[in-house]
Amino acid sequence: MARDHLTTHNAGAPQAEGAAHLPQDIAAAWERERPGTPATAIGIVTPIWQLAKLFGDDRRRVLVRAGVDSATLDLLSVLRRSGPPYTLSTRELGQRSLVTAGAVSQRVARAEREGLVTRQPGQGRPRTVQITLTAAGHDLVESTVDQVLNREADLIDGLTPHQQTHLTQLLRILLQDVQQRLGDDRITQVGQE
Repeated sequence: MARDHLTTHNAGAPQAEGAAHLPQDIAAAWERERPGTPATAIGIVTPIWQLAKLFGDDRRRVLVRAGVDSATLDLLSVLRRSGPPYTLSTRELGQRSLVTAGAVSQRVARAEREGLVTRQPGQGRPRTVQITLTAAGHDLVESTVDQVLNREADLIDGLTPHQQTHLTQLLRILLQDVQQRLGDDRITQVGQE
């Protein structure tokens, strides 16, 4: 049988030839070379980083095929999730997107040029700007979100529904704890400041 692209790891898990060491191998090597080194986190943190890279790269490919960049999709998605009339202030967009006012301004300007949103002065407060999703923006977010979410559902389909629920709960607990320990509740794209 042709399994030349795979070799069997001593624990029975397949490993691509020439692939970097598996997290458990890295942890075991540190434990062997530096007894007492706290290496158990490697088995959690390394796969999370690897998955983030894989998911991020795959999402970028899906978005390229859909003809939209991630920043624009984020803007349109925040507006779409807000419900009718799909209008938010730039301040609300910043809070919900977890990006700076400058980033919101750039995203809005680009989406407005593409006819995906409109901008108008807000009522009651000076300097408030309201951003509204256009019909073209609504259509784009509807088709793109389906592509992204269906693809990501396919990618996690190797887990049972029970495993998915359990992993969701564990990741939420881990994220909240790490945020508290670091004193940082910002959520950004992987690799962004």
